[in-house]
Amino acid sequence: MVSQSKEFATATTRTFRGRDGLALVGDLWGPEDGPLVVMLHGGGQTRHSWKSAGALLAGSGVRVVTLDARGHGDSAWAPDGDYTGDAMVADLLAVLEQLGAPATVVGASMGGLTALRATITAGPDIINGIVLVDVVPRAENAGVERIMTFLGGHRDGFASLDEAADAVAEYLPHRRRPRSSKGLERNLRKRDDGRWYWHWDPAMLGDSGVVESEVSEADLGVDLLEEAARHLEIPTMLLRGRLSDVVSEEGVQHFLALVPHAEFVELAGAAHTAAGDDNDAFTDAVCDFVKAVTADEGAGRG
Repeated sequence: MVSQSKEFATATTRTFRGRDGLALVGDLWGPEDGPLVVMLHGGGQTRHSWKSAGALLAGSGVRVVTLDARGHGDSAWAPDGDYTGDAMVADLLAVLEQLGAPATVVGASMGGLTALRATITAGPDIINGIVLVDVVPRAENAGVERIMTFLGGHRDGFASLDEAADAVAEYLPHRRRPRSSKGLERNLRKRDDGRWYWHWDPAMLGDSGVVESEVSEADLGVDLLEEAARHLEIPTMLLRGRLSDVVSEEGVQHFLALVPHAEFVELAGAAHTAAGDDNDAFTDAVCDFVKAVTADEGAGRG
């Protein structure tokens, strides 16, 4: 298990500029001279989804940036309502340019699709490694539809945090429910009507109640994602939750056929929300991967 240094147990917050100067908020953990890791959350989540993993990775000497995607968390809402994959990729590339160092990009679900698409234009001097967390080009429609249903539901908010916790517990039946629902305050905001709403831009929800950036997991851009995967030459790792209904064994094998050099790790007690389901195992795997990427770079320079 990764050992954590208390020196880097807290983060500093920074605002980056995305496409067209859109404000994107990130937390920075760990030593400034450590190998850089940028973590991208899934649709409907925030950078706080990575809080435990970020602190643990930072404690092992890694420089971690956890980023709120456009329209999520504390990042700005897109004035033109653009939450397409192209916009997400442009944001990521802009942030990487501001960080000024090669980064391993860890992306879950929507964040993984963004990371994979970004490798089409970003060379190894920009993205030197990629970790896809329970996402592949060919995802399972039933699992993706379940995500869409959850994200598109409760558009009228919740009367209380406990009511929101009930909804989360129903969505994640495999996960032990926290004793307190207080932690949900990071992902919800209380509006003037006294109700609690998920903290993302409602413009991402179409009339069908679908988050646009999640649609591509089902049936949009598959050819592009497969092409991106086929041309991956940087170190690559696919992390799957064994209980996932989004990434099947067939989806894994298809991805590994496209990327023969990829490392595959399966977390036995995890589902689609792999990092939160088994944070220690997730962090150990990512830390080992980042250290291997760093060692390879050092050997290459030598």
